[in-house]
This record gives sequence, C-alpha cells and structure tokens, in this order.
Amino acid sequence: MVKKLSKNMSCRDLGVVVSHDLKPAAHIGQMVAKAHQRANTILRSFVSRDVALLVCAFIVYVRPIVEYNSVIWSPQTVHDIEEIERVQRMFTKRLPGLKTYSYTTRLNRLKLPSLELRRLHIDLIMFIK
Repeated sequence: MVKKLSKNMSCRDLGVVVSHDLKPAAHIGQMVAKAHQRANTILRSFVSRDVALLVCAFIVYVRPIVEYNSVIWSPQTVHDIEEIERVQRMFTKRLPGLKTYSYTTRLNRLKLPSLELRRLHIDLIMFIK
C-alpha cells in the first residue's frame, strides 16, 4: 500500500511561518492577530488609565511579538506594512485623551517611533553586524 504525502503550504521554523512561495503574508497575519489580542488584553486588564503605564505594557508585551525575527520576514508590500502598523495605531487610538489626534501626533506625544522605523533600525543594526 502506497501512502501519499500531504502537501503543506507553510511550516513554522524558529517561530517564523514560511510559506511555499516565501512571502511573509502568512506569518504577518498570525503575528498581527496575536499582537492585537495582547494589546486588547492590556487595555481590558489594567484598571489604571495611566497612559505611561499602558504604553510601557505595550512596549514590553506587544512590541516583541511584531519585531521577533523581523530581519527574516521583513515586509515589502504596502499592505503588509500597514497591517503591522495598524497594531500600534489602534492601541494608541484607544489610550485616554489621544483619540482625536492623528497617528503621527499620537506617536510624537508618546515619544514612540513607528513600527516601520523600528524595523528599519533593526535591519540596519543587523547589516552593520
């Protein structure tokens, strides 16, 4: 009896989902979903509405999810870049007193860089090494 091998369209290696076409869309989709869940959990769980505390929690618990191995899966399409940036955009919009400001104004007030800028910084550090 001959057993047929199943086709896998993607696999996880070192925490990064690698698809058959080597595009990072599958990994980005899973990573963004997990980051949104964690950001929402932070906003629901903290009784304190102190913006500095919530931003610190975001930096510690959410940002590592969207930056893990970013040198390997760095997105090239505008859609993927915007999908990743939406995590931080939605989080900062839900912070007390910042809803009416634009995204760039919120980042300036919170003294946060965009996630795209952080990925570029990580890429440059890896290039220098």
